[in-house]
Amino acid sequence: MKKSKNLLKKKRLLWIKIGLGGVILGVLMVGWILKDVPNPGKLSSGDFPESSQVYDRNGKLIYEIYAEKRRQEVPLSQIPQKMIEATLAIEDAGFYSHFGFDIRGIVRGMYRTIVEKRLQGGSTLTQQLVKNVLLTPERTWTRKFKEAILTVGTEVMYNKNQILEMYFNQTPYGGTLWGIEAASSGIFNEDVSNLSLGQMALLAGLPAAPSRYSPFSHPDLAKNRQEQVLSRMLELKMINKEEYETAKNEKMNYYVKKDNLEAPHFVFYVKEILTELYGAKKLTEGGLKIYTSLDLDLQNYAQEVVLTEVEKLSRSNVTNGALLITESKTGQILAMVGSKDFFDNNIEGKYNITTALRQPGSSIKPLNYAVGIEMGKVTAASLFDDSETCFMVENQKPYCPTNYGNKYYGLQNLRQSLANSLNIPAVKMLKINGLTTFVASASAMGISTFKNADNYGLSLTLGGGEVYMTDMNVAFGTLANMGVKQTLTPILKIVDKKDKVLKEYKYVPGDRFLSAETSFILSQMLSDDGARSMVFGSGSMLNIKKHPEVAVKTGTTNDLRDNWTVGYTPDYVVTTWVGNNDNSRMTGVVSGTSGAAPIWNKVMTRLLENKPVRKFSQPDGVVGMTVCNLTGQLPPEGGCDSHFEYFKKEFVPNKFLPLRNNILIDKTTGKIVKEGENNPNAEWQDHASLIDAAGQWVCLDCPLITPPQP
Repeated sequence: MKKSKNLLKKKRLLWIKIGLGGVILGVLMVGWILKDVPNPGKLSSGDFPESSQVYDRNGKLIYEIYAEKRRQEVPLSQIPQKMIEATLAIEDAGFYSHFGFDIRGIVRGMYRTIVEKRLQGGSTLTQQLVKNVLLTPERTWTRKFKEAILTVGTEVMYNKNQILEMYFNQTPYGGTLWGIEAASSGIFNEDVSNLSLGQMALLAGLPAAPSRYSPFSHPDLAKNRQEQVLSRMLELKMINKEEYETAKNEKMNYYVKKDNLEAPHFVFYVKEILTELYGAKKLTEGGLKIYTSLDLDLQNYAQEVVLTEVEKLSRSNVTNGALLITESKTGQILAMVGSKDFFDNNIEGKYNITTALRQPGSSIKPLNYAVGIEMGKVTAASLFDDSETCFMVENQKPYCPTNYGNKYYGLQNLRQSLANSLNIPAVKMLKINGLTTFVASASAMGISTFKNADNYGLSLTLGGGEVYMTDMNVAFGTLANMGVKQTLTPILKIVDKKDKVLKEYKYVPGDRFLSAETSFILSQMLSDDGARSMVFGSGSMLNIKKHPEVAVKTGTTNDLRDNWTVGYTPDYVVTTWVGNNDNSRMTGVVSGTSGAAPIWNKVMTRLLENKPVRKFSQPDGVVGMTVCNLTGQLPPEGGCDSHFEYFKKEFVPNKFLPLRNNILIDKTTGKIVKEGENNPNAEWQDHASLIDAAGQWVCLDCPLITPPQP
């Protein structure tokens, strides 16, 4: 009995020690967490540090990012009631009834974000104020704990109107714009007291994601966000239906000072990236020096060319153009022209086409052919029958694509099919590859928007899926870089105000997603001016004087809404586009050589000026040899018209195919009959014929017979 009592006593003592140890450990942990918690009194201190500078690669100042130095504290009494209501509606409708935390708001925000796909956070205005002014942007449980402590402290120290006033004066609205007065003057050139309902709703929607909803970088997303704010105000009966419709249909004219703003689309592109990395506060107040990859002289030249060439296309209902120049090996962005004129409100010039979704037309075809060559399904000498063809699609109407100008060129090898941008062979190539394989391969090479093959059809190879211009430069950079993909890099170095290097670019080779052999063969075909002369003519705008080995591909959507030219060398990738921001159709003659191509030609010529000719290096795994034009295989004993072609070693032609074969022909029409087809008019005939890359017989000398009309 005595032993059991002693044992029980020891156990109790042990648990007491464990409990005390846990309490001490807990106190130490809380103390450690709270040791760096700032004083909520700083919310009203008015301490706003220094600006950051953005430079080009040669040290030229592009832009200064700063917290609004002329920031004017605006009392709550001078902020329009509708501005207050718009903010509360979208950010914190229960502001006056909670004590810093709104459980219903958190649940509602999660529901709308996850279920309704409408971005809405669950943080209260007090929490947002604390996060923006007192804390750093990292997302950790310790920061969340500090945020909770500071939120309670703020609610104790200040009344609701004081908190709301500080929110309006110290919240970031994007870039240099801190506080509602700075946002009002910086975006609309108006005092907050003079704003319309539509303008107030747009500003109210910005704090949730200032970079994402920036009217300068993403005017379409900013407009969508504004409509969300107005819908929420209508839902809460803060406005009536008439006010809602008037504000929703109000034209938004944004204001940007032209002084000290070079390469505006690039600047806002970089600011968005930096905001994600460091948060708006550190970017605008941290005194950072940001050295970018941009070449300002090249940027200004490219901007001038885009503006000049687009003006020449005005009769063809072309109002805008864009351009992106990157280095093939590094992915560094040398120039980014998002529109012909950033300050032109008539075309929504602030909309950055280089980061917008557009259809690429035929410019996507090289990636399709690259897949076929890589897998050995075809070679550059494989033959395609370019004639009117309908493709059967399960549970859909037959797909019947046409060539540009409704012209068809009969039997063509892959080199000519690609170089002349023939549509029927491209669709046949996609059918051979399979949509799943092509989507996966294009995605691997850089086309981030190609995800689920079930969302597309065979028109994908003709531009039936939307892409970003930035992704096109990555994908074509993969071809230029002999199969190695490099993501785009706009920043070379970031230094803080104490000269500490926060980030510095170091070249790291990317991952290989395509063989060097396939990349070389594609580049050879795309730089063959003779091969493309059948459609584009010899010495067209796709040819760069003194630099014959420049690979290039054009693309025009069937509905004439987008016109592209994408070209590259071992050193550079240049992509150009013309069209209209509102997606309206172009008219007149806007084709592969008359739309975006002149812009591309002038800029590529400038890039290569006074530079030695750089050829694509032929890998050891590529063999060049002469093949028969009519078979794509070895020339037969009797000879045939032939040409020189490049092949991957493992897929070198090794057959002597006969030029004449017995094939089934419908004697009443002269057309080929498929074996097994029940056709009483079919008979075996000897003809010059062959099997093309799609596995179909093609007759070269069958006299087609027109049936007599009844």
